Amino acid sequence: MTSEKPKEGGTGAYVRHETPFRNWITVDGSSGFPAEAGRYHLYVSLACPWASRTLVGRKLKGLEDVISVDIVDWLLDLKKGWAFNPQRPGCTPDTVNGKASLKEIYQMVEANYDGRITVPVLWDKKQKKIVNNESSEILRMFNSEFNAFGKTDEQRKLDLYPAELRKEIDSINEWVYRDINNGVYKAGFATTQEAYDPAAKAVFDALDKVESILSAKRFLTGNQLTEADVRLFTTLVRFDTVYNTHFKCNRRRIIDYKNIWGYTRDIYQTGVIGETVDIDQIVNHYYQSQTHINPKGIVPIGPIIDFNSEHDRGEM
Repeated sequence: MTSEKPKEGGTGAYVRHETPFRNWITVDGSSGFPAEAGRYHLYVSLACPWASRTLVGRKLKGLEDVISVDIVDWLLDLKKGWAFNPQRPGCTPDTVNGKASLKEIYQMVEANYDGRITVPVLWDKKQKKIVNNESSEILRMFNSEFNAFGKTDEQRKLDLYPAELRKEIDSINEWVYRDINNGVYKAGFATTQEAYDPAAKAVFDALDKVESILSAKRFLTGNQLTEADVRLFTTLVRFDTVYNTHFKCNRRRIIDYKNIWGYTRDIYQTGVIGETVDIDQIVNHYYQSQTHINPKGIVPIGPIIDFNSEHDRGEM
């Protein structure tokens, strides 16, 4: 998630930019960034769906004692960027570099850096460099390159991107990213009706497609949780409290979809995934930070969503 006010094209359509730091951690260190316990640090916002992907991966793979984490303030100043505010409940100081803002972290790597300041950031403590700030790639690194360090044998063997499912996962990721993950932003950040209408429609066309898939499968590719589910989940868990109202994606709510709502609760209740979700930070961030959408910063009192309620997905 970026610290800038969103960019738009000539038609008022939201345009997401590429992330610039794309190095890779490898088991053998051939990339210049070897997988080691205690060497890497993750900067995240609990409000951000992209950063949350990496937190889910870190939890599922049992890397909490291997990769340390700092949490920025949920209140984002669109001019100053992400800041550290340990006085804010659930947020931390910068425990690695002692900086006041994430922009200073970026400028440790490039003194004159004036690009987008985004989370997540995967930091190399030894070389004092940003390894990567692309959430999908960080998730895959956690999945494949740190298997020697997982807490349990089950976590070390867990594979969110198995070879036999990669083609299917890649295909799902493509349209889920385009129409749901990024789709809610294209609807919410649109500044013209002509940009909003097709973006919002695409969100619900894609959700209808997900609902159909989940009518026959517990997860998107079958009975196994994969990265495709992780990537979708972090949007779904924010949908009814934020995207439905704040981003005007209000044709339906997630709780109106029988299969998707059960699926969302199923994943939330899987192991430690629910521990990565902080609804208060999510809601406060969107409604108070994005004043170009919500000028007065008024935070709604609801809805109250019970992600721990019973579901029957385990019977599939």
